[in-house]
Amino acid sequence: MQKLTVDGVTHEVEADPDVPLLWVLRDRLDMTGTKYGCGIAQCGACTVHLDGQPVRSCQTRLGDIGTAQVTTIAGVSGPVAEAVRTAWRSLDVVQCGYCQSGQMMSAIGLLSGTPKPTDADIDGAMDGNVCRCGTYQRIRAAIHEASRILA
Repeated sequence: MQKLTVDGVTHEVEADPDVPLLWVLRDRLDMTGTKYGCGIAQCGACTVHLDGQPVRSCQTRLGDIGTAQVTTIAGVSGPVAEAVRTAWRSLDVVQCGYCQSGQMMSAIGLLSGTPKPTDADIDGAMDGNVCRCGTYQRIRAAIHEASRILA
């Protein structure tokens, strides 16, 4: 049995320490906002925050989490998260929406550490977040808009 704090709530999870966090979230805790995309940390759909830092939950083993706080798209909050949500809505970023929870978690991670990102900062932080609909220009514009909202 391992204790795991997700979105501020502590859960006791009985699972092998090698099981990916993604499967604990989705299958054991029924938290389906974090998406399965590729399973090899190449698409970003499964991005969550561990102690505020974006990570790919499909490749983060339960046994490696320790006492770190896990934050999912359902529990992310604060001024940066609200600015990102507002920008995403106002610029109509979402097309199919499947990748957007991971996109937003990466954007929140970027803006939390770099409140005035350049295009190069955005490209670097968002690299590996795949959008099959190709909304990359809207995503970049929304990150810039969220930055302006935060100013």
